[in-house]
Amino acid sequence: MGRAEAHELREDRNVASWARQVASGQRPTTPNQKEVQPSGPGPDRARPQAGGALTVHHLEPVPEAVTQFYSASAPAVVTVDPGDTLIVRTLDARGYLERPESWDLDPPRMFTPSRGHCLAGPIEVRGAEPGQVLAVHIESMRPATWGWTTAGVADEDLSQALGVAAGPVEFLSWDLDPVSLAGRANGFTVPLTPFLGVIGMPPAEPGEHSTTPPRTLGGGNLDCRELVAGSTLYLPVTVPGAALCLGDGHAAQGDGEVSGTAIECGMTSTITLSLVDDPPLSTIHAITPAGRVTFGFSAELNEAMTAALNAMVTWMTTIYGTNRARALALASVSVSLRITQVANKTWGVHALLPSKALRQAETT
Repeated sequence: MGRAEAHELREDRNVASWARQVASGQRPTTPNQKEVQPSGPGPDRARPQAGGALTVHHLEPVPEAVTQFYSASAPAVVTVDPGDTLIVRTLDARGYLERPESWDLDPPRMFTPSRGHCLAGPIEVRGAEPGQVLAVHIESMRPATWGWTTAGVADEDLSQALGVAAGPVEFLSWDLDPVSLAGRANGFTVPLTPFLGVIGMPPAEPGEHSTTPPRTLGGGNLDCRELVAGSTLYLPVTVPGAALCLGDGHAAQGDGEVSGTAIECGMTSTITLSLVDDPPLSTIHAITPAGRVTFGFSAELNEAMTAALNAMVTWMTTIYGTNRARALALASVSVSLRITQVANKTWGVHALLPSKALRQAETT
């Protein structure tokens, strides 16, 4: 067993131990902590200048630090300042405490009954208010050593059209190598490009809200495979303090997440949070290693596509100093529209402007 596998095994045993403590009525030992490290991230237009030490918060998937719904009134599990970094370890979307070996066998979970994604949070950001944008700088992603994928679970229109609604359920159990970034199952190997499926904030309306749909303002279950390490996701703040929740690790996923699942896995994520007062867009957007990304969400595919394209055209008018008609003409030769996901009862479409797709001549 390599060091990476041994480390993951120790972490999985810790989670199971914490769960047993809770089940027996004991107060669990909480490894969530804060430390101060020298230096900080490089300057960024959304990231405040680091004036010395960088505060790093650690979150582990223990019962008092996770949630399975969004709520503006839920107490924060940690409070951070803009510019702080968090190292967050999350379980897979279903919150499995042990590796599932088949779809028929349901190992212990963090939540019973389960009614949403198992997420870390809420995370309060001091000073965050509606009207601002929360910048989530994704520094690194490390998947756990196992994951799973299913097909034919839901009896929905797409499954019926593809002839898999009647079963049996297909269950792939993946061995994941977080060092070589390869996943193996049933004789197949795929490269891993890990990201978090869910990064979002609650709606402003009172009550508990589902983690399933992506939302136009606060984000949530975006399932966008572009949001890998090196990306910054910009989310309009929906509630005071932001109440950010995140999780749903995906070791690999194609555009669309066509079976309804990716390689669902635990994830250790390093993120830095900051606030932006003058964003180029009032809707969700991102700067990723692949390029600039805008999003659209709707029960109607055309509406989701229009929203994503409209946001990209608006962004391009700002970047290139041109009118909307010219921006649209330029988008037609440089921007790709991609179906983000078809799995969440709300269509997701994202528009991608690759980093070097357009070069503008300098004027004197």
